[in-house]
Amino acid sequence: MADLSVNIAGVNFNNPIIAASGTFGFGHEYKEFYPLNTLGGISCKGITLEERQGNPPPRIAETPGGMLNAVGLQNPGVDYFIENDLPWLKKQGTVIIANIAGNTPEDYCMMAEKLSDTDVDMIEMNISCPNVRQGGVQFGTSCAGVESITTSVRKFCKKPLMVKLSPNVSDIAEIAAAAESAGADAISMINTLTGMRININTHRPIIRNNTGGLSGPALLPVAVRMIYQAAQRVKIPIVGMGGISKWEDAVEILLAGASALQIGTAFFTDPYTPIKVLKGLNQYLDNNKISRVTELTGKVIPWD
Repeated sequence: MADLSVNIAGVNFNNPIIAASGTFGFGHEYKEFYPLNTLGGISCKGITLEERQGNPPPRIAETPGGMLNAVGLQNPGVDYFIENDLPWLKKQGTVIIANIAGNTPEDYCMMAEKLSDTDVDMIEMNISCPNVRQGGVQFGTSCAGVESITTSVRKFCKKPLMVKLSPNVSDIAEIAAAAESAGADAISMINTLTGMRININTHRPIIRNNTGGLSGPALLPVAVRMIYQAAQRVKIPIVGMGGISKWEDAVEILLAGASALQIGTAFFTDPYTPIKVLKGLNQYLDNNKISRVTELTGKVIPWD
């Protein structure tokens, strides 16, 4: 058997398979399927400073090759998470990543400070959420925005800080470099692409929010391309995600430059996806006489 362990920003993972934020909740439901220590880590449901009820329905819809969602960060708030969910999660024997989202820099900083005094292993900062001070512009869509928010949060974050990047940008390598220069210990990418569907009978968008985040298999080629581009630019670890539903996808993501990977939407069609990916990945390594999964990272051979 190959060595599947990886190290991301000083945090040791038993294997590179991480449950992506938003699709795994806080792990309670999936514990009924398999021990959570089967996973390398869990990126918890995105949490905000205060409790949020999320957007009104309909807020999830199927679309060719994936799904649209505009759930709106429904969550119980950071204090509830720390007091009620985190103690249970820490007993599951896997790496726990707290995913945070906010409307203002102060939101992010306060959450990072609170979580730094807990047992979470890492903080993943989602900068694809609306920045109300700038009229809905996202923190993560400009180098200046990424650098500013990362610099601010870095001052309050004592845990390894991973910045989750938006794909809705013109140059992902520049964005990744901005996060690195501002003190990010790792980056995770890519978040959802903005999409929209329309009901041809009612002439209304099928999502109440009008637009939503596109995820699922359709995202894979975009994710592979962006991870590859970012890996050429930064030295910090990349945790790849976007459309991974089988072990072959995972190998692609690693070859493109990721050191670990997150599985998201695939949980909705098959909760055993990470188990199957892990088994297939291990078999691939054995078949190719590769002793460590880390040997795959960034080993794509581009054409001249």
